[in-house]
Amino acid sequence: MESVRQQKVARLIQKEMADIFLKESRALFGNVFISITVVRMSPDLSVAKFYLSIMLVEDKKRFLKEIQAQSKPLRKLLGERIGKQVRIVPEIIFYLDDNVDYANHMDDVMSKIVIPKKDDDNFDSNQYPGLKE
Repeated sequence: MESVRQQKVARLIQKEMADIFLKESRALFGNVFISITVVRMSPDLSVAKFYLSIMLVEDKKRFLKEIQAQSKPLRKLLGERIGKQVRIVPEIIFYLDDNVDYANHMDDVMSKIVIPKKDDDNFDSNQYPGLKE
């Protein structure tokens, strides 16, 4: 469980890094929408793990590697924004948040499920022991 301090620093870093992605990402990454879903801080506040949702790109894993390659300039931009509020600017690590993709996959699976309608004439309660007529 995260401490209150970890949560506060994580919120601050998430807000500032989201602003960096919003304003600076066009120059660094082109026309891609990057959203930070979660930030997890280490107990000593030296490492920040960012979980990103990336849209408008085909190969998300390849694009994540591009973001990881730009982690030093991104950390520098983050340090310029939060340097007065934290003792050390944390090391930043990026991960792909695949919850949105998983939710879309589950929606597709659920939409393909066919639930037969109850046919009063052919309903056999012995076939479904948990159901009573």
